[in-house]
Amino acid sequence: MANSTIFDVFYFCAFADMKLKSLLFSIFLIVYLSTLIWNVVIIILTKIDNHLQTPMYFLLRNLAFLDICYTSTTLPQMLANLLIENLAISVPACIIQLFVFLSLAASESSLLATMAYDRYVAICNPLRYSLIMSKDVCLYMVAGTWVIGAIYGAIHTANTFRLPFCGSNVLNHYFCDILPLLKISCIDTLPNEATVFVLGGFLMLGCFLMIFGSYVQILLSVLSIPKGCGRKKGLSTCVSHLIVVLLFYGSGSVMYFRLKSNVLTDKEWLLSLFYSSITPLLNPLIYSLRNKDIQGAFQKHLKRFPISRHF
Repeated sequence: MANSTIFDVFYFCAFADMKLKSLLFSIFLIVYLSTLIWNVVIIILTKIDNHLQTPMYFLLRNLAFLDICYTSTTLPQMLANLLIENLAISVPACIIQLFVFLSLAASESSLLATMAYDRYVAICNPLRYSLIMSKDVCLYMVAGTWVIGAIYGAIHTANTFRLPFCGSNVLNHYFCDILPLLKISCIDTLPNEATVFVLGGFLMLGCFLMIFGSYVQILLSVLSIPKGCGRKKGLSTCVSHLIVVLLFYGSGSVMYFRLKSNVLTDKEWLLSLFYSSITPLLNPLIYSLRNKDIQGAFQKHLKRFPISRHF
């Protein structure tokens, strides 16, 4: 405690020893722009098309908006970090970034569970779908995901920045996250680690079990359908959804629940690329753009633009 230091800024060094930074910059710029474009398209289509005014597309619209905010919290800074060595961030900005990132991550986790439940009700209990997933229920569910995220982010942010920091103010990461901040603390971070395990484990395990349970019921329902009646399509949809969910939860679990493990200690930030960059790109591709209703709405509205008539 006597050797604690009050820092004005933190520096990021994730890409300090990386080669081909220009190539990485180009790749992740494409990833970021693609994520923004596809999610904006989904928001617009599900808002203006009358055939997409159902609970499923309402949740997809919220997921698209969430992914835009989520990826914009880290990727622009990552791109800047590839261009500028020892990129700095002020302490207040770091606090805000940590809170926003954790809040959005927790909200996305809760929203994915909500969407899985929506699909379960639609497929396994279709006669009561409109009653169970009413407009008010959907609004409460979405509002609940944002509230859960804000509480989760506030607890971890306050718990992290109550710690004194000493020694180096260099973070082995490309954005402000819990793990690199704990590593430069002057005191024992066991209470913080316990909080991450308890709160993070409760949230992620609870949401994952809800998603897994919902898709198991959906798969059982799909398997009861005679072959040739949409069975293959249903199985393909369930498997693709579960792959994205496993990527999101799997990479996040390995990153946070091992905490100060020495495994990948120098490149641990690589794991965060999956849940902070890849998942927001895959979500619109898996959940929406493979959907025939979304494809039909896109083609219908595209024809209204004069430029499309020349193709």
